[in-house]
Amino acid sequence: MSSSSTYVGVIFGGASGEHNVSIKSASTVIRALQAGENESRFTVTPIYIDQQGRWWPADIALQALRKASGLNETELPVSLAGSGFKGLPQGSEKVQIWYPVLHGPNGEDGTIQGLFKLMGTPFVGSGVLASAVGMDKLAMKAAFTSARLPQVPYSSADADELLNINLELELLRKLEAQIGYPCFIKPANLGSSVGISKACNQTELLVGLKKAARHDQRIVVEQAVIARELECAVIGTHELVASAVGEVRFSSDWYDYETKYSQNSSQIIIPAPIPDKIRDRVQELTLEACKSIAASGMARVDFFYKEETEELWVNEINTLPGFTPQSMYPMLWEAVGLTLEQLVAKLVETARE
Repeated sequence: MSSSSTYVGVIFGGASGEHNVSIKSASTVIRALQAGENESRFTVTPIYIDQQGRWWPADIALQALRKASGLNETELPVSLAGSGFKGLPQGSEKVQIWYPVLHGPNGEDGTIQGLFKLMGTPFVGSGVLASAVGMDKLAMKAAFTSARLPQVPYSSADADELLNINLELELLRKLEAQIGYPCFIKPANLGSSVGISKACNQTELLVGLKKAARHDQRIVVEQAVIARELECAVIGTHELVASAVGEVRFSSDWYDYETKYSQNSSQIIIPAPIPDKIRDRVQELTLEACKSIAASGMARVDFFYKEETEELWVNEINTLPGFTPQSMYPMLWEAVGLTLEQLVAKLVETARE
């Protein structure tokens, strides 16, 4: 490696329900950082966080990447007992820029961004505030409401309300009155459609609430709408730039985890076949959504679009979007001429800024 190359620490895995998705994303990012001209520009130090939250150095990180499904506990050194962060592993001292490729809690929610801030080391992606607000769907929706961004009707629930039969019945009546059927039930702090259910009656609503409660204390319930799903990406720090607009089409009832990460289960169309005025509005709302939570570096904003009435609703923002072979974020930039290798290099540059 050139003596002038930048040492980039790529962190992946994590104590999250999206652990395996993170490993897939990291494989893509690391390959891109080591491809073409990037090979002489960057020296990559992979750091793996297991599902107990323990940090592991490059040799074990490479094993995790090869297996693409995490490590068996018997293969991990026994010197680090327990769980959680114990300190930076060997090799971290050379890192000049951190590149988190983490999805979900304990990585996308401001926790690791706070650690980077304390370390005084630049990192790719949004800071603590945007990461925390963007991760929690209820906080995110509150920020969107404050910014007067259009959203589908939604309500909230708390897992503790399901522990008492009287509170449970009261909650069901409230949600039926405020949201009705069909509706979606989501854990507030997970992505990749983990823990999400669709309900068309009270029985399904209760089952969905209990499923979401297994993943998070805070629960979001949204009105289901018949609409197309559009997505737009951003990159930059002081001045955010919006990408092309893409559309996700799928044959399943909704865009669940299996559909997102299975080959040939969905179709991505870039650019989306929509009127120019809708494209422009999506890009405008994308930048407004980022501004509402102070997102920077990179993000992807998802929308519902009702073609008959030309209505647009902001669905959610993702401050650390996926980089798997099926992920929209890199595809959106590739559609406007930014290759994967150029994209990851540009993201590292945003951290320098």
